[in-house]
Amino acid sequence: MPSKSDDSTRSGIKKLATGEAVIPSSTRPDGSVRKEIKVKPGYKPPEDVEVYKNRTAAAWQNRGKGGVPGSEGLESSNALNASAAANKNAKRREARKKAAANGDVVETDDPVENGANGKVQEPIPEPVDPEVEKAKEARKLAKKLRQAKELKSKKEGGDSLLPEQFDKVIKINELVRQLDTLGFDIEGEKKVADG
Repeated sequence: MPSKSDDSTRSGIKKLATGEAVIPSSTRPDGSVRKEIKVKPGYKPPEDVEVYKNRTAAAWQNRGKGGVPGSEGLESSNALNASAAANKNAKRREARKKAAANGDVVETDDPVENGANGKVQEPIPEPVDPEVEKAKEARKLAKKLRQAKELKSKKEGGDSLLPEQFDKVIKINELVRQLDTLGFDIEGEKKVADG
């Protein structure tokens, strides 16, 4: 029997010094011995066939692992720029808070807040007169009362009302009471105290 070399493949086929390929003899679990099997020249078992590797597909699979070429030097400068911008924004916020606390008109030069045109003044809200607010509320209530009375007269005239309209008719007394607590009559005019 010719001598064997250590030139074996994944499938276990060994090449002999003579150039022949054989599957070496082996022992079965029951103790019997398998004979050495010759392999025909040119035969390549499936275990030894190299898998086709598509370079484009391999690059696509590894696309997020390497980062952007040349970006190592830029990361440190981006960190400096980001911290400078953060400091500037913090100063702007602080100035706006301080101005709002003092009751001043707040001017900002942030292009994101102002659009592209530059400085914008934010108006300070004016104090609201409670008498004016009461008058507004009374006008609203008087209008609702007027509409409810019109619906009531329609109902008394024989027309049918929708459920929402019927609810308005039911609330007439409540509207009169609200006007009275505000100090207005059913027309929405300020009551004059009799003296």
